[in-house]
Order: sequence, then structure tokens, then C-alpha cells
Amino acid sequence: MNNFNENIIRELIKVKADSPPDLASAKRKISKENKSSFPTNISLLKTYHELLRDKSIGPSEKIEGLLKTRPVRSLSGIVNVAVLTKPYPCPGKCIFCPTEKGIPKSYLSGEPAVERAKRLHFDPYLQVKKRIEMLENEGHPTDKIELRIIGGTWSFYPKKYQEWFIKKCFDACLEKNAENLKIAQRLNEKARHRIIGVSIETRPDFINEKEIKHLRDLGITMVELGVQSTYNDVLKSSKRGHGIKKTIKATKLLKDAGFKILYQMMLNLPESSPKRDEKMFEELFSNPDFQPDLLKIYPCALLKEAPLYKQWKKGKFHPYKAKQLEAIVKAIKKKIPYYVRIQRITRDIPSQRIAAGATKISNLRQTISGQSMCRCIRCREIKEKYDRKEKVFLFKQEYPSSDGKEIFLSLENKERTKLYSLIRLRLSSEGKAIIRELHTYGQLVSIGKGLKSNKSAQHKGMGKKLIKEAEKIAKKEFKVKKIAIISGVGARGYYRKLGYKLEDTYMVKNI
Repeated sequence: MNNFNENIIRELIKVKADSPPDLASAKRKISKENKSSFPTNISLLKTYHELLRDKSIGPSEKIEGLLKTRPVRSLSGIVNVAVLTKPYPCPGKCIFCPTEKGIPKSYLSGEPAVERAKRLHFDPYLQVKKRIEMLENEGHPTDKIELRIIGGTWSFYPKKYQEWFIKKCFDACLEKNAENLKIAQRLNEKARHRIIGVSIETRPDFINEKEIKHLRDLGITMVELGVQSTYNDVLKSSKRGHGIKKTIKATKLLKDAGFKILYQMMLNLPESSPKRDEKMFEELFSNPDFQPDLLKIYPCALLKEAPLYKQWKKGKFHPYKAKQLEAIVKAIKKKIPYYVRIQRITRDIPSQRIAAGATKISNLRQTISGQSMCRCIRCREIKEKYDRKEKVFLFKQEYPSSDGKEIFLSLENKERTKLYSLIRLRLSSEGKAIIRELHTYGQLVSIGKGLKSNKSAQHKGMGKKLIKEAEKIAKKEFKVKKIAIISGVGARGYYRKLGYKLEDTYMVKNI
């Protein structure tokens, strides 16, 4: 054990450190006494955990919080693990989509997730394993994992590869190789690293009843649809290969099956304009055929590797200027409903790869943050602002969606600026009640340790309260006798405690 690091940890305990200045002061004091340079927080955290294992010190939530690197990575109540698939052909011919040899379609070297995957030869087991190790070294709990599978059109990959890929991701969380995917999923219910949600990227024209059943067998809970535009002329000029009817059908099928739905939308496509783009986002939440739960807003990036680049060289395409793009995004954010989360704005594409246009602004979200009011879930999450003394209120919002009805329940402060927990209940077009999402935000707290944390909204009974309310609504308002939940494999144990049983791939309860 590093004695120098141990002295700093003991100094932190001695002075009852609870702020970054306290940490900096302890580092300066011990470093001066030992005539040594400052140690990293990661190395100090390692020493702290060694002292805990030796029972030389007791646990300290404050010290763990101070030493945590990039705390935002676990402030949404989960940790995200992105895994890139191997390079594989894509059925699409979109003119905005880049193609780089040895990289899955639409992705480029230089993007963080791509570089990690390349170093590990696109091995899903190693990608998950290394990502978990990194998160743990930085001080993040890793027992609630949202697995995000990225790279090309997932539904176009061979089914055997998909099953192998998913199984290897589960194996990495189990820290051993299971006999098959079903066994891996069952073992993950009680594993140290539980996969509580899995998302994939695909095209609307690949979604049908058979594909949905396959996705559920794999354990998928969220689908990112490459919608791009709600205008048929824009889709046609971009050579997308499908019209808006495919998006409408895919959305309905997925929602009725309980999936969360994320729309990937593109600004500045050929045939569009700032005015049309703004109107497009208005329609997303005024037209019941759409109503996505989450959004990724990707302004079209002009890349040499995409066919659109040739049109730009000929003067047939004009990227938005910075002020135009900022104005559009501000206008969009002002109109986002309370029940939608803007997951991302712009891609992680290195600016030097972008030939021209405002998408060279890599920190667009941060640039406009604070300049305009946004009601999206991400902007209202409680994060590190949890106060156990603050009064929490229940909000209910109903809206029509894909021939069904959505009930969005949330626990928030009175002003609706702090979101603690939410649930999405759906009455499908077939009259079935299904919970599509349950999420409590704030600092991720390890399973079974909720009572020891006064800094997080997790494990305080908020999720149970929302489920109880959803069951009451389903029974009294919808007049149904059974309710289902599209549960991530690692969350099944939680729902069992609330009276739910596994039926096929859903957790079900008679009410």
C-alpha cells in the first residue's frame, strides 16, 4: 500500500473533509511534508478501498464523493456502457452517412467509443470489462448498468452474431462465460454488475412483429430509431430508403410492446430549412403518431467520407451557420414536453473531420445551456442536488400516442425544476396496460445500500410509490386486470419483491 496516499486519506478523515478545497488542502499538506507531487484522485481512491478492505478505516460517503472522477457519469442513477459492433455492411445508401473502412457504417475513427473498440478489436466482452474497470477506478458504482449497443443497423446483422454479441456482454458482467444467453440472463439477475437496460440502433423499416420478439429475447428494452426527418421529400432526397409511414408503424409496434423509443433526428438535411426543422420538432409532440420518449438531435455533419460532400463541393448543399443552428436548437428546447429527455445534441465527431458548417461547434449543448428554458428530463434531473427535506409532489400527464394512451407520472419539486423519479404507463391499442419505464435519478447508489446514503434519491421508496400509483390507474381508469413491465434482466429481482412474476420476457402482475 502507498504510505504517502494513506497519509492523505487519514488527513481527510482527521479534518472531516467534505469539499474540494478540503481535498486540495490535504494534498498540499502531505505533499509538502513528503516533498512529493500531488497524487491523482484515482490512486487515492484505490488506497482508500485498500484501507477499507483491511478494516483500517470505516466507510466515508463524503470521501468517496470527493475522490470520484467525473461524477456526472453516475448522476443519472445508472452508469452507461457503450459497446461498438464489428464493421458490417449497411442496407442504407443515405448521402449524409460516412463510410470508413474497418469501422461500422456512420461511425468514424476519433470518436471515443470507436477508439476504445478498435483497441480491443471490437470484442464485446473486453469492451464491457474494460469500461466497468475504468468506471470502478474512477469511483463509480457499477451494479446498475445501461448497456448501449452502437454501430450500423443492428437489425441487419446476422442473428447468430447478435446473440453471441449480447451474451458476451452479459458474460463480462458475470465475470465468467455462461453456457448460453438465457442462462447468462438468469445469472445476471443477482450478479455484481446487473444490466438493467439494453438499447440498440436500427432503422424504422426493419421493425416488425418478428423483429420485436427477437429483440425481447435478447433482453432489449429501448430502441433508437434512425428517423432523421418527418418529411418524405427530405428522406427521399437524402436517399434514406423509406418514408415516414415506416416510422409511424415502427413507433406503434414498439410502444405496444413496451419499449422505450428514442428518435435520432437530423437538422440541416437537403430540402429542409431552419423553419422546416423547427416545425418538424413541433409535429413530433403534437402528432400522436410520433411522441418519442427520448431524442438525439444531430445537426448534419458535412464529412468527406459521405456522398453529401460532393454536393457541397458543387454548391448544391449549404450547411447552417453557427447562429442559425443555435437559434433552431434554442427554439426546439423551449418546446420540449416534460416527458421527453434530450439525450444528446451533436455527435462526438472530431471537429477536424468536419469539412464545413456549424457542427464544428462540439459543445453546442453547453453553449446554449442557460440561454433558454428547457423542460426536458435531462435538464431537470435531480443529479447532486438531492435534499431529503425538500417536499416532493406527484405530477400526472396524459397524452395520446400511436392509437393508445400514455400516462407520465413523475415525482418532482413544486416548481418542476428538480425531477426525482418517473414512470411511463401505456394503455396499448389492444387495451393492455404496460409500464415502459421506471427510473429514479440522482447519484447511483449500490443495491442494498440506500439507507446509508443521504445524498441520493435512490432507494427511498419513490419507485415503489410510482408503481403503486400506476397499478391504481390501470385498475380504476383502464379497467384492466393485469399489468406488465418491460424489465431489464438485472431489475427483475426488484419487481419480484413487488409481486411481479416473469412471463415470457415481461414481469407481470394480476391487479
